[in-house]
Amino acid sequence: MQDIRALFADYAAYHQTKGNKWFHRFGIPMIMLTLIGMLVRVGVSVGGVRVDAAMLLIVVAEVVYVMLDWRLGIVMLVVSAAFYFLGAAIPLWLNAALFVAGWILQFLGHSVYEKKSPAFLTNALHLLVGPLWILNDVVPVVK
Repeated sequence: MQDIRALFADYAAYHQTKGNKWFHRFGIPMIMLTLIGMLVRVGVSVGGVRVDAAMLLIVVAEVVYVMLDWRLGIVMLVVSAAFYFLGAAIPLWLNAALFVAGWILQFLGHSVYEKKSPAFLTNALHLLVGPLWILNDVVPVVK
């Protein structure tokens, strides 16, 4: 697993302008909240136990987050749990609309301000690093 500081530095290289950072500070949490909100509605059976796809996504993401930085991983688990219940309370149509709006914000930030492709196009792990990077801005754990 890569070092969190190296991943943050690589991710930050794609997010240098104030406009792009602003769009990401709103768009990434919006995408995360609404993706969880939509996946809450997708039930799966794991070993005879019914769970939903949001739980599975959170567990997989948390494994990566804890491996990258256990402190941020714990904070992200709290955020993910809150998003789980909030996203489940939002109607599906609104989750879908806000999910699309969040992605529009991301691509506007990159096309209008950054003039550079999103980081996840070169490293898919950045799809998980982005939320952690935003969280570290709010709760600075990794310096």
